[in-house]
Amino acid sequence: MSTTRQGEQYSYGLLLQGGNLYRHSTITPPGSRARVTATKLGGGWTSFKAIATSNYADPLGRKHSFLYGLNTNGNLYRYAASGTGYKAYGSFGGFKSFKTMAMISQQPTYDTLLMTTTAGALYTIHIPTTATAKPVVKLIRKSGWSSFESLLVEHCGNNYGSVVVGIDHNTDSGYQYAFSRAKGTATAITSYGRIPVAFTGAVHASRTNAWLDGE
Repeated sequence: MSTTRQGEQYSYGLLLQGGNLYRHSTITPPGSRARVTATKLGGGWTSFKAIATSNYADPLGRKHSFLYGLNTNGNLYRYAASGTGYKAYGSFGGFKSFKTMAMISQQPTYDTLLMTTTAGALYTIHIPTTATAKPVVKLIRKSGWSSFESLLVEHCGNNYGSVVVGIDHNTDSGYQYAFSRAKGTATAITSYGRIPVAFTGAVHASRTNAWLDGE
């Protein structure tokens, strides 16, 4: 998440590294280099392939804050924010074949994850915020996404569109796509090709400054 405070650009979020969960923040003063800090929240995350977070709040007082974790055991775990940490808030089976994910929509009553499989299929996972609700899985594309180890998503335009960047860690390259509002196989996707910069490192995060509403 990215905001502006006292003239400085401030972004924050969660990341996994070496089996540990960290809260990171980046402060960029006007005309100066960014200052990055990371605080360890805990260990025990070695078996997780990817994480994604949702932080929703609106003027009507509706809000929720969840951490989703994709585990190698085939479960998608959900954790609810509790103080400075997170507590278990249920899990969903059937995700053994999935590879990576990113948040594409945060709404008062649901979150939606954009996820890929190891075979290269692309799906949305629509998850109601109630604890006992089951996710709704929709196929977007059957193939073409197998090379990406990370996904970055940003809100785009006024018609529920999204910009999606798929990152290939083997070649340190990123590829940009424009998505219409996600609606299964009817989702329109425009490819803009390879981004002319190197995406080095193993962890990437988008500096989202608007609520994601891509589904």
